[in-house]
Amino acid sequence: MAQPKDTVVLAYSGGLDTSCILVWLKEQGYDVITYLANIGQKEDFEAARKKALALGAKKVYIEDVSKAFVEEFIWPAVQANAVYEDRYLLGTALARPCIARGLVDVAQREGAQYVAHGATGKGNDQVRFELTCYALCPNIKVVAPWRLPEFYQRFPGRRELMEYAKNHGIPVPVTPQTPWSMDENLMHISYEAGILENPKVIDHGQRGSHRAKGVSCICSLIRNFTAGVPVKVTNTGDGSTRSSALELFVYLNDIAGKHGVGRIDIVENRFVGMKSRGIYETPAGTILYHAHLDIEAFTMDREVRKIKQGLALKFSELVYNGFWHSPECEFLRHCIARSQEGVTGTVRLSVFKGQVYVLGRESPRSLYNEELVSMNVQGDYEPADATGFININSLR
Repeated sequence: MAQPKDTVVLAYSGGLDTSCILVWLKEQGYDVITYLANIGQKEDFEAARKKALALGAKKVYIEDVSKAFVEEFIWPAVQANAVYEDRYLLGTALARPCIARGLVDVAQREGAQYVAHGATGKGNDQVRFELTCYALCPNIKVVAPWRLPEFYQRFPGRRELMEYAKNHGIPVPVTPQTPWSMDENLMHISYEAGILENPKVIDHGQRGSHRAKGVSCICSLIRNFTAGVPVKVTNTGDGSTRSSALELFVYLNDIAGKHGVGRIDIVENRFVGMKSRGIYETPAGTILYHAHLDIEAFTMDREVRKIKQGLALKFSELVYNGFWHSPECEFLRHCIARSQEGVTGTVRLSVFKGQVYVLGRESPRSLYNEELVSMNVQGDYEPADATGFININSLR
């Protein structure tokens, strides 16, 4: 064992990669402190603490940031109607700056010069983690094992990593029979790598539409928004309501998951330039996307909405690529939040066998004029005026 170099704070999940990296960092002479963020994943956190200590961690931090994740990261994405490449609702991309913020905070509290993560050298997460770390603490040094030749040449694949875990007595949930990577948080579960790298292989979802096969009833929900943010959900079937941000989001995940809402299987373009296959299950996020899209169209001026849609595309790209703390992304969040001041009202919808159906909406800030649009009432509109409108538009 080499002499201690310094203290490094490792973003730790307890899975294959970060468990092996913890032991490897100790081999390199680092004192390792682990940081595990609770962002809604189903995990035995006490078992993860004991495991990290057993593997040689000097100290273990476990922090519940679920509420902050919903209110400070997911809600801005809901306001934006953020979606990457028309389908991906950014579950992992939103979680990484939340985790990295906690990682930097622990490093600063412990006086550590280094932070480390288990993101691969081919993926997006390395960018997301590190850009956040540098934005919040420019002098921090990052140890990224999957980019170090002495690490990736020793472990060219997950099979070698699993062999290392076996030889060092590291218990990991991944086996050669289930060689894919899973990442879970409140926003979504994602699956990738291993056999899923073959785009023809059928996915292995947990929350997704395969669970909808046994669901025969329609669940009706009423969603209330204030300034583009969900403030209450009511189940019209049993009358139950949820109002706090975290409770509301967890409830929608449960309801939507049971009805198979929000599973996609896509090939996307990573920031580093390659295409990758990802399987995502985003139950609550999918309901919120459809509900917010509807109430926004009902309450927002047409031309403002056109501009806001363009901002949302750029916002989604920035978040996906890891630029949450960039000046341009902060500017966009302010602009989008300003556009949401009138996005207030109630949306009624139902979920059934993987689909979300909007049934109706109402709002005190509605721009919909029933009399003006009616086929039965002329209202404050002169149909003859449309002749000139059509003639002018036909000139070109």
